[in-house]
Amino acid sequence: MGQPSKLIGSVKNRSLRPQKEQPPTQAEAENAVRTLIRWVGDDPDREGLRGTPKRVAKAYKEWFAGYDEDPSDYLQRTFEQVGGYDEMVLLRDIRFESHCEHHIAPIIGSVHIGYLPRNRVIGISKLARLVDTFARRLQVQEKMTAEIANCLNSGLKPHGVGVVVEAAHECMTTRGVHKTEVTMVTSRMLGAFRTQKQTRDEFLSALNLRSKGRIR
Repeated sequence: MGQPSKLIGSVKNRSLRPQKEQPPTQAEAENAVRTLIRWVGDDPDREGLRGTPKRVAKAYKEWFAGYDEDPSDYLQRTFEQVGGYDEMVLLRDIRFESHCEHHIAPIIGSVHIGYLPRNRVIGISKLARLVDTFARRLQVQEKMTAEIANCLNSGLKPHGVGVVVEAAHECMTTRGVHKTEVTMVTSRMLGAFRTQKQTRDEFLSALNLRSKGRIR
């Protein structure tokens, strides 16, 4: 794809953890899980649950690793020798798993990202890593959609960015109204994707969304 170049002026969004407070210890996290197990009516000391607090704490480390990552780090290396390519770059169906900040229930879906390069592109794996960083935090889908688009726009400075997120929310499918097979679709259009209907339509058509009437 050409020689990499350093990107100047990255978006600083490193750890979101409080800087003035020490994070809870592993033991404190495990005790919190034990408390929840007792609260729902089970015994954390019975055989099947003895290792659960440790496993849950380990899972949380993985699910919420995005708090210790800076998404702009993935936009630092770009490629300029692309043969004058200036058409849309589109990466579809980036699967993600996140958790809603209201119930800590899973949000599972896909992100589609398009951008119009301004003399430089980034490796496509970096787009997937960008999604993962924001997804591995407590989220609402609308916020995550905007975060991905804004970070890519600020860091890469393309002519335009389009982001569409489709996801199922288990806080709705497994509790509350119990509506299964419901998918939420959100979008964020910046630059040419917002101001030029032709560019936006090309993006949505490539995703086969416009014809379904899901994005207008």
